[in-house]
Amino acid sequence: MNNFTKFKITKPASEVFEAFVDPSKIGNFWFSSSSARWEKGKTITLKYDEYNAELEIEVIEVEKNKKIVFRWGANGEGHTVTISLKESDNTSTIIEVNEEGFKENDDQLINQLVDNKEGWVFMLSCLKAYLEFGVTKLRAGLVKG
Repeated sequence: MNNFTKFKITKPASEVFEAFVDPSKIGNFWFSSSSARWEKGKTITLKYDEYNAELEIEVIEVEKNKKIVFRWGANGEGHTVTISLKESDNTSTIIEVNEEGFKENDDQLINQLVDNKEGWVFMLSCLKAYLEFGVTKLRAGLVKG
């Protein structure tokens, strides 16, 4: 089972792509920091300083300005995330995030899907604010519970 989220960012695909893979940029809209540039085969450590949290992702595939695929989650029980970029012209990009690996028979499936969707919509909103308007202070604003 998967969760799919789609946004339009009025920036070229190259700028959207670099916001994810460049460790100096990701802290402006998503995680506090990234340990290295996202490249195929790398394991990247992502940190959320505000929540005292850190996680690792395994970068499975990178197609410059078009696609990033990574796996996250503990003990091989994680999900695969595909971020696809489709430049509609030289000034805007459709970004699609597809997260797969949800278990259909899980009692918490609906809660997981809603929580996951909320996270992707918030991250993409922060990305849009950062790239289109230079806003960098939204990133850690989502409050749970």
